[in-house]
Amino acid sequence: MSDLGSELAPSPGVIEDIDIKSVFIGAGCNRIVNNVSWGPCGLVSFGAQNAVALFHPQTAQILTTLPGHKAVVNCTKWLPSCKDPTEVQNAEKHYLLSGSADGVILVWHMITRERQQWGRVQQMPEAHKKGVTCIAAIFTSLNSAVVASSSCDGMVLVWQLFAPSDETEDCRLSCVNCVNMGSKPVVTLSLSELPGQGGTLLLAMSGLDHKVHLYSGDSTGKFLPACTLKGHTDWIRSLDFSLPVHFQNAKATLYLASSSQDKTIRIWKIISQEKEERKEESALRSFIEGPRFTSGSASYQVSLESLLIGHEDWVYSVQWHPLLPGSTCLVQRDQSLSILSASMDKTMMIWRPEKTTGIWVNAVTVGELSHCALGFYGAHWGPNGDSILAHGYGGSFHLWNNAGCDHENWIPKKVPSGHFGAVSDVSWARSGEYFLSVSHDQTARIFAPCVDEACGMSWHEIARPQVHGHDINCLAVIEGEGNYQYVSGADEKVARVFEAPLSFLKSLKRLSSSIGDGAEDLSDVQILGANMSALGLSQKPIYALASKSNTTGDSIGAADSLEYVPDAAPTVLTEPPVEDRLAWHTLWPESHKLYGHGNELISLCCDHAGRLVASSCRAQSASVAEIWLWEVGTWRAVGRLPSHNLTVTQMEFSPDDSLLLAVSRDRHFSIFSIDRSGSEVSSRLLVWREAHKRIIWACAWNPIECHFATGSRDKSVKLWAVRGEAVTPALTLPLFGSGVTALAWAVPGGHHSLNSSVLAVGMESGLIELWSITGGGHAGSVLRAEPATRIDPLLCHVARVSRLRWREVRPSGEIMELASCGTDNCVRVLQVCLRRVLV
Repeated sequence: MSDLGSELAPSPGVIEDIDIKSVFIGAGCNRIVNNVSWGPCGLVSFGAQNAVALFHPQTAQILTTLPGHKAVVNCTKWLPSCKDPTEVQNAEKHYLLSGSADGVILVWHMITRERQQWGRVQQMPEAHKKGVTCIAAIFTSLNSAVVASSSCDGMVLVWQLFAPSDETEDCRLSCVNCVNMGSKPVVTLSLSELPGQGGTLLLAMSGLDHKVHLYSGDSTGKFLPACTLKGHTDWIRSLDFSLPVHFQNAKATLYLASSSQDKTIRIWKIISQEKEERKEESALRSFIEGPRFTSGSASYQVSLESLLIGHEDWVYSVQWHPLLPGSTCLVQRDQSLSILSASMDKTMMIWRPEKTTGIWVNAVTVGELSHCALGFYGAHWGPNGDSILAHGYGGSFHLWNNAGCDHENWIPKKVPSGHFGAVSDVSWARSGEYFLSVSHDQTARIFAPCVDEACGMSWHEIARPQVHGHDINCLAVIEGEGNYQYVSGADEKVARVFEAPLSFLKSLKRLSSSIGDGAEDLSDVQILGANMSALGLSQKPIYALASKSNTTGDSIGAADSLEYVPDAAPTVLTEPPVEDRLAWHTLWPESHKLYGHGNELISLCCDHAGRLVASSCRAQSASVAEIWLWEVGTWRAVGRLPSHNLTVTQMEFSPDDSLLLAVSRDRHFSIFSIDRSGSEVSSRLLVWREAHKRIIWACAWNPIECHFATGSRDKSVKLWAVRGEAVTPALTLPLFGSGVTALAWAVPGGHHSLNSSVLAVGMESGLIELWSITGGGHAGSVLRAEPATRIDPLLCHVARVSRLRWREVRPSGEIMELASCGTDNCVRVLQVCLRRVLV
């Protein structure tokens, strides 16, 4: 983190030192088959839009996101993997390979495995012309590896990677082979060593032609066609080699598992064969047993070992059990004969051969059998084989741990969660104990710090109050006293009002050991939760008294019907919920619909007293661009404010609620005077002024004085002073590196008397900067702005910042928290510790 203001002389009350650390990252997984990888270092990597995210399964926290890709991340791969020798897995040098939709492959260096610090990043010298679909890698020695990648361009590239002896040096990367697979792309790869042949490798590749292609080669990366395996009748989505299996008094055997959209899994057996045996075989026997190929001085027989039928939908992933602990020999390593598969039928299965007959059977089945689950894209073993992880259609993770001693007992565990679409808005609760975010994945989510005896305080998703049928663009949390409420606006003409149910209020108190002042009395809250019909958009309330007498025989009998949708069962949570409960049992009831706008909602805001809500919609004319005012409680329209000609992008009430600031795509800002006397609300346009050369995306009021800031696509931020009914330019900040898309203004520690504040600036590039603003008081002092810090890119977004919100931490002095969201599908909370110099 670089301090941009270190060379400037400190002004009175200016920020001289600043410390920023990440408190929470929430993100969903890209809905792509090969997107997740679980490495021997214990970390899980996955693509979150353009970033590579890392999380630790034990803490269920995303540790960091790695910026670098300019397109969606399609696949990740740890090197070494959990099948490489233990000597390689325990080495300090670990690498992470990631491929994106623009054909770029990056190699990330982990400097220290214990501290999990990341160093340099390298790009593979030869890039694919289209998106990367899969990456396979294997260590051939302690310092060298062979890497293969496939792409939609029909090419399979093979590289050699040489690890440096010095940590300050880069890896040596060289492309050594290129295989053209024609017009039908390869979507899955797997690499393994051939048994009985030192240094001989076998590369399996499959895709849209329903065949498995085997290529044999050596550690130099030169591969030649070996044979083709036929049998599947649809696209093959996953391949995985086992380790060489050493049976008693028998030759080492290599197994290859393949899964397909024909709902089956095939296990292929590869065994070395003497050349004399090959001459005695008949053509019929060769047809039954499968093809043969020669590699070096050895010949190999490939046969179908087993056909596994059990899944009811496409089988997207198959993976062999990892290396067993204690297997340290580089030549012979032990592996459990177990296969983990994941399917779009919402289940994961563990397959094993019976001890007596050797027939492969389904030994364990886990999954999300609720109606809201939509299937799994991938399944992964933990490094020790005692955990299994799946990622699903909704960007969610599902983790099970084997807690049994004498028998298997797979128990679901908490995992990190987040949006799988662009996050459009975020807002803190009025007391700051949680924050709410909405996204184009059509959900609203609540994240809060939870007290855990084992891990202490950690952030988790505790509720999903809205699951919608339209992309949600904006939200406004209702301030003031009373129960928790918020308003959301989506790609529809209606704004919807939601109210917190009793189950959420009790869960919040239980999980965070704190609750807002206005919600402590829960006796008036009679709504327990909410239900949503299968084809509806409205979330109807479940009343506490009615829920007790709702278990009738008709509902039990209806459960056998395919059209049956079970009622939600909201309960008080004692720990962060898993995905199945989040998606259906934590909904908030919808209390009102606000009709009036002619197009989809774009912006919402609420005044600080919790009495008025302002809304705007997408517009291309002055009549449609009118701002509507709604009275909280009665929810009647009390005003229509015309001024702009195009879409109003953001609005914000002044600290005393007397003014409403609005910015628009027409490059103008407007200020309205809001006067509320009794039940009547009157408004008057004070200023309508062109402020920037391009679209104005953001605005923010100074909490101390009558100043506000506007940010635009023209890369500028301008500060304005309000004196009575006049608005004058106060200051223009130096141009930023990209368009400004989000602003947030706050006072450190709430010390209004120091006449010092902090302005957070979010940009189209995903970066965030903090500026120290001083002066400009009533005495007529000049407004000054000095750069405080440019936040480390590892702590920022990798795409456009949609919204920034400060949280007032009252008892913590100079410590504040900044919530942010962006189009990279991430929500973040940064802890900002400010220290000022007073002259």
